[in-house]
Amino acid sequence: MSKSQRTREICALAPIVPVLVVDDVAQARPLAEALVAGGLPALEVTLRTPAALDAIRAMAKVPGGVVGAGTLVTPEDVRAAKEAGAQFGVSPGATDALIAACEAEGLPLLPGAATASEAMALLEKGYDMLKFFPAEASGGAPALKAIGAPLPQISFCPTGGVSPSNARDYLSLSNVVCAGGSWVAPKQMVESGDWAGIETLAREASKLAD
Repeated sequence: MSKSQRTREICALAPIVPVLVVDDVAQARPLAEALVAGGLPALEVTLRTPAALDAIRAMAKVPGGVVGAGTLVTPEDVRAAKEAGAQFGVSPGATDALIAACEAEGLPLLPGAATASEAMALLEKGYDMLKFFPAEASGGAPALKAIGAPLPQISFCPTGGVSPSNARDYLSLSNVVCAGGSWVAPKQMVESGDWAGIETLAREASKLAD
């Protein structure tokens, strides 16, 4: 059985997974509510700020949302994310220790790969839903299409440089389930509390696969 089954289900909820950097926990719940209302229920909160774990705790209470922790690098990150209420984890790459920690904690993992060898190594371990990162710097949609040709059993969530202008290029590929993007929650909108504006961006993003 694929170890990616739950991760794949989460990735299939919407064409875009917002990649969120939360500096102030007070912004976490209204931000999540706006994104979920706009049709983007799967949310990735990156563990890059001191507020990140508390933001995951707050967002986990939002009805209809599925909150995950991004930038998982160490087993300690995994345990802290799970304890905070994260329902899935995302990593820029993958190590044996990280994978073992996610499996021990029962945290569905979206591990990162940028090359065919990395993707094949993860497939060997039972993972067939991967993050393609950094997407644009690794050659963008043409590179992902080329990697996918000999590895049709692997699906991807490209992240890194994905924007409204190129998202459809990725989403049109047969091996792409969704894409990760930060543009649906611009820093200025979050800081000013423009939740209606963020909901509008989310609604637009939710239609990108149409």
